[in-house]
Amino acid sequence: MMHGTSPLAQSRFAVCVCNDGYPAALELHRAYPMIPDAQATRHGLVRIVDESGEAYLYPQEFFHPVNLPDAAPQDLLRAS
Repeated sequence: MMHGTSPLAQSRFAVCVCNDGYPAALELHRAYPMIPDAQATRHGLVRIVDESGEAYLYPQEFFHPVNLPDAAPQDLLRAS
């Protein structure tokens, strides 16, 4: 991992650990695809493809990055 880069910025998926204010858009304990966004990261946000199928910005503290086996991301994308 590069110095100064958050674990969320290095991961392609993150698990939702808080959905305060967004219960329809974020399901607790679900892994969501992330889209790299350096500007959002600088502001404490992460770009997540949520339940709507669109990418929106959410607070970084709502998510925990996960490292998945190479085949898992495709399986997760098909399941969403």
